[in-house]
Amino acid sequence: MPASGRAAEQRTFVPYPFSPTRHEATLPHLVAGRDSRRHPVVVIGGGPVGLAAAIGLARHGVRVLLLEADDSVCSGSRAICISRRSLEIADRLGALEGFLKIGLPWTGGRSFYRHQEVLRFSMPADQNQKLPPMINLAQYSIEQILLNRAQELPDQIEIRWQARVTGIDVDRDTVSLAVLTPLGDYRLEADWVIAADGGRSFIREALGLRLEGTTYEGRYVIVDIRKPNRTPTERFAYFDPPCNPGSTVLVHQQPEGVWRIDYQLRDGEDSDEAIAPENVIPRVADLLEMMGETGPWNPIWIGIYKANALTLPRYRHERVLFAGDAAHLVPIFGVRGANSGIDDADNLAWKLAYVIKGVAQDSLLDSYSSERVAAARENLRYGMKSTEFMAPPSFAFDLMRKAVLELAVNHPEVRSLINPRQTSAVTYSESPLKGALSAREITGSAIPGAALPECPLTLVAGGERRRLHVTDLLTLGAEPGFTVLCFGDLPSICVAVTDLGTRMRNDRVAINAIAITRAFSGTGNEPYGFDHTDRLYPLFGARAGDVVLIRPDGHILGRWRDPSAIDLVTGIRRVLGNASS
Repeated sequence: MPASGRAAEQRTFVPYPFSPTRHEATLPHLVAGRDSRRHPVVVIGGGPVGLAAAIGLARHGVRVLLLEADDSVCSGSRAICISRRSLEIADRLGALEGFLKIGLPWTGGRSFYRHQEVLRFSMPADQNQKLPPMINLAQYSIEQILLNRAQELPDQIEIRWQARVTGIDVDRDTVSLAVLTPLGDYRLEADWVIAADGGRSFIREALGLRLEGTTYEGRYVIVDIRKPNRTPTERFAYFDPPCNPGSTVLVHQQPEGVWRIDYQLRDGEDSDEAIAPENVIPRVADLLEMMGETGPWNPIWIGIYKANALTLPRYRHERVLFAGDAAHLVPIFGVRGANSGIDDADNLAWKLAYVIKGVAQDSLLDSYSSERVAAARENLRYGMKSTEFMAPPSFAFDLMRKAVLELAVNHPEVRSLINPRQTSAVTYSESPLKGALSAREITGSAIPGAALPECPLTLVAGGERRRLHVTDLLTLGAEPGFTVLCFGDLPSICVAVTDLGTRMRNDRVAINAIAITRAFSGTGNEPYGFDHTDRLYPLFGARAGDVVLIRPDGHILGRWRDPSAIDLVTGIRRVLGNASS
C-alpha cells in the first residue's frame, strides 16, 4: 500500500456529477533553462491544503507560485467531511459561500450492532453557532471552490499545471527546485517552499525525512455510488451487520446524489479480488437492502484504504515547511485528515507572510511547527482510538469491542465508547507564543491558545446596526491582522483602542480593535459590538476592563485585565520576535 493510505487501485465506472476542467501546462520565461524570477514563496501541491495556504498568503499581500503535477482538481473518493473549524477558515479566505451552497450539513449519526441501534450522537450545534458542525462535500468540489477563489486573485497567485517537482536543493538563503513539464524542464528559485504535495510527498522523500507512528493492517474498501439522497443527512456506522458479518461499514451521503460507503475487509481477503466489481456490487446491494434503500443505483468509483497514524517530528526544515498529508497521515475515523491540513495552512499563512514582509523574525515559523505537531499528535491519539475500535488490530481489541457493543444494547452508559470523536478545534495550550505574553493574563472560558468561541452580537457603526458573530470580527478590517476585543463601557476604551491601532500601523501590523459593550450605547461614529443576547460576556468569562487579543488565524493570543495600549503592543512585538523594536 502507498504511504498516503489512499486508494492503491481505483476503478471508475460512470462519471461523477462533476467534470473537472483540464488545464494546460505553461512554461515561464526562461533564461538558460531557469525561471528568470525569484519567488517569495512556492507552494507545491494544488490540493485543499496547498490552495488554502496560497489564498491565505495572498490575503496578506504575498505573491505565491503554486505548482501542481496534475492537470485538474482531483478525482476519486478522498476527503468528504469538512468541520466547522475548516468552514471558519474558508470564511476568512473568502470561499465560504461555495462550501455552504454545495455541501450537505449534518449534526450527528447513528451506530448499529447487528440489528440493534446502540448509539445516536450529536455534535455541538446551539444558538451561538453561525455554521454547522460538519458538512459533507467531495474533495473535487472542495478543490474547485478553493481554485475558483484563487483565480479571483491573479495578481497574487500564479498556478502552473502539469508542473512536477523532480529535484530540490536547500541552502541558507534559497530553495532551488527542478520542475518537469510537458513543454520542457527548468529550475526556479524561491525564498520559501511549502510542501503540500500529499501522502507520497516527493519533497519529504528528497530531503530524507521519515514519518513516525503506527500503520494499521486493517483494510477498507471505499465505494462511491450514485443514488438519490435520503434525508436527513447522517453518518451511519454498522458493526457486524447482517449484510457483511464480521465487518464494519460506514455510510455518508454526499451532494448531488453520491453516497460514500466504506466497509472493512476480513482477514485473509485478497485486496485485488476485494475491489473487483463482481465482488463489490453484491456487498453494496446487500447493504442497501438492509438499510431499506430501494431504487436504482450505479457504482462510480472503487478503491482501497489502509489506516496510518504518522507524523513528521518537525514541520519546518530550514526554508521548507510541510503541511497536510506531506506532514502527517491521520486515519479517516473522526474526519481529521483534510481538516487538520486546512488548519496547518491557516496557521502557517499569516506567520510566513509576516516573515516575508519583514514584520516578524523567522523564528515565528518555529511556532508553526511546534503548534501543528502538537495538534497532529492530538489528532493521531483520537484517530488511533477510533481506528482500534472501528478496525480492531488484534484479538484483544476485537474482544473488547465485542463486549462494548453487546453491553451497549442494554446499557446506555457505555455507548459513549462507540462515539468516533469527531474533530474539533485544537487549543494550543503549550504554544510558545502564549508564553511570550504579559504575565497579567486572566482566566476565563476563552483561554489563550483556544480558537475564538462563537456567539452572536450586534455591530453598531455609522448609525446602523448589523447582526453578526464574533468570528466575523476577524474579517472586518481593511486587511487581515490581529483583532482586539475590549470589554467595557465605550467612552473609557475608545482612546486606548485608537492608540493601539496607531502604534501597530507604524510596525506595519494591521490591528482591528473593537469595543464590546453589555448595553446599547447610542450610534456614535466609533463602531462597537453590543452583546444583545447577554451570552457573549458569560461565554468569555469577561467583565469591564478585560481585553482579549486574537491572532490572524482566530486563536486567542492573550487576555489581560485593564492593560494599557503599550502592554498589548509589547506583547505583539514579542510574538513577532521584535521585542526591542
